[in-house]
Amino acid sequence: MKDSKSLVNKPSTFHPSSRRAAESVIKLNALWLSDIHLGSIDCKAEYLLHFLNSVQPKVLYLVGDIVDIWALKRRVFWPKSHNQLLQKLLQMAQSGIKLVYLPGNHDELFKDYHQLQLADVIISKEYRHQTLSGKTLLMLHGDQFDSEVCIGRITARLGDHLYDVLMFLNRQLHKVRRRLGYPYWSLAGFIKQRVGKAQQAINSFREAVVRYGRKQKVDGIICGHIHQPELTEMSGFVYANDGDWVENCTLLTETLEGELQLERWNEQLGRTEVLKRFAWQGQEQQAA
Repeated sequence: MKDSKSLVNKPSTFHPSSRRAAESVIKLNALWLSDIHLGSIDCKAEYLLHFLNSVQPKVLYLVGDIVDIWALKRRVFWPKSHNQLLQKLLQMAQSGIKLVYLPGNHDELFKDYHQLQLADVIISKEYRHQTLSGKTLLMLHGDQFDSEVCIGRITARLGDHLYDVLMFLNRQLHKVRRRLGYPYWSLAGFIKQRVGKAQQAINSFREAVVRYGRKQKVDGIICGHIHQPELTEMSGFVYANDGDWVENCTLLTETLEGELQLERWNEQLGRTEVLKRFAWQGQEQQAA
């Protein structure tokens, strides 16, 4: 992985094409979202709903953990905003937007409906997207690689409980910051970046995903699962993780110009900012 060039090491300034004006709808070729975790107290449903009202993609890919069944089993939590967001996603499918749902580990019961079209939603464990430049991107949630990075089911659930504690601290900090007039900031993400074991797991996960993608003879792979947004190019192969909506509030888009953009919701501005961009002409670009 030494030849990899990470495109998500630091935030960038806003790119004109990504500005979300309240009075206009931004048209996209494709939009990727994952790890929304509806039913979890940490789900940032209001932010995502605000964003979805500002865009119109031709195809919407939901890359797993959309509904957090694990969280709902522990505690029934389904506020109005979660219901509104779910209704919005279904309305997008009914409006003619192609919607593909790839279940993850927190909503794994839907994996039983693999290759089924339920109403206006296509359900699949894996799916391929062809970009405007003719490149093929493989999509999957990513939980199938847990065993390769030494994360068993019991360990995963233990880690999930520890993550709950971290997210509790994240919520308390957010409340204080909001009272002081500061925008949302992820304590969980900050800590993960500074814990060696976490970085080791992230690197192992990326390597496993890329290795699988290369075997499938595709040009890139898009996943979620680890709540670590990233857009990285390695010798012509693209690894993209669209992040999550419990701590990072990130997403991936393909613009009408065929450019991949990793974006993050900015609460203070009420729109997304572009973190990194990638064009298939052979050279990655950083947002200016």
